[in-house]
Parts: sequence; C-alpha cells; structure tokens
Amino acid sequence: MPYDLKEIAAISGMPGLYRLVRPTRAGVIIEALNDKGSRSVAAAQNKVSLLQEISIYTQDYDQTVPLTEVFDRIHQQHGAELGLSNKSNDQELVSFMEGIIPDYDRERVYLSDIKKLVQWYNIVSQRLEYQAPATEEDKATENEAAGQAADKAPALPVAADTSPKKKSTKKAAQPAADEAMSTAGIIPATAEDNAAGNPEAQPAKPAKKAPAKKKAE
Repeated sequence: MPYDLKEIAAISGMPGLYRLVRPTRAGVIIEALNDKGSRSVAAAQNKVSLLQEISIYTQDYDQTVPLTEVFDRIHQQHGAELGLSNKSNDQELVSFMEGIIPDYDRERVYLSDIKKLVQWYNIVSQRLEYQAPATEEDKATENEAAGQAADKAPALPVAADTSPKKKSTKKAAQPAADEAMSTAGIIPATAEDNAAGNPEAQPAKPAKKAPAKKKAE
C-alpha cells in the first residue's frame, strides 16, 4: 500500500495523529506523529479510530473509497506537498475534494471532514514513507521470475518402495466395555420388555433342583 496506515490512528480529545505502540492495562501506548514523537498513554475511554478503517462516502450509497486509496490519489495529483491546510478557504477545499473524488457525497461529507482529510494527509505525507504501488509490468516480471526459478529447481528423485508388504496383523478395534454398539450388550432390558402381553417376552424357566445324595449305610 502507498501509505501504511495499519497502526496510525486519530484519538478523540487529542489533536493530530498517533502511532499505536502497544496495549496496556490502562489503555494503549501511543507515539505522536510530530517532530517530538513523544509517547503517552491513551485511556481506554478514548475512542481510537484507525485510519485504515476510515472511508469517504460517494454518491453511490453502498460504495465508499478507503482512506488509503484517497491518500494515494492525493499523492498522484499533488505529491507529498499538498499546498493546502485545514485553514484554507472553503472554495479551495471543496475544489480539492472534487478533484480527488468527483462523486463524493455532498450531503454526508461535510466541510469539517475535508479539513480533517487535508490535515491528516499533511501529517502522514511528512512522517510516513510513500511506497509506490506495483504496476502490472512489475507483477508480470515477478511472476515470470518465480516461474523461471521453479523450472530451474532440480526435481528430487523418488525411490520406489520395493520392500515386501507385510500383512497387517492388527485386529480391528473393539468397543470398550461401556461403549454402546447400537443397542447391544450394555443397555439393559426394561421392565416393559418383560411385561405380560409382550410377544417377545419369554417366561422365565424354573431352575432345576440338584438330585439328593444318598446317605451312606
């Protein structure tokens, strides 16, 4: 991306922009994007708005332009030195916005939003490095180089497995004692299964008595 905005944020109640350093129990440690680069802690109750997640409304109600793309358009047209500030007159700011996003929503994007956009771009363009997006020619060159490297890579020989196959002597796993196989084995019959009138119920056979032993004479 042209400007890496992943860690850049605007924080409510605090002017300017900040780089998020790391979270803490009380909030998040931030570093000001200015000459001093001083660090402080933004409390948890402060609203942190990541620039990467901000977009500009267009006249198409369901379509917005990400701020990363907006900054790229500004850089393409004006470079790092914008020549405007949030204190420029209203007509200059509106003309600037029309040149960047001709179809921006005039009802949902206020003049205060345009001033904020100009202020943020001036900070970002001075503090962050612009990375030119890769062209189609660059992408084609990279893909071609990757393809040539793959062609030149030696193929590893695969040795055939000639060892005799042993028959598996491992028995199929048997269910554990407390594991049901359908309803066999461990689910006891209920009283209803043995109730009278159940055609599947069998009457219990009386146990045979052992023959009495003769007394020795």
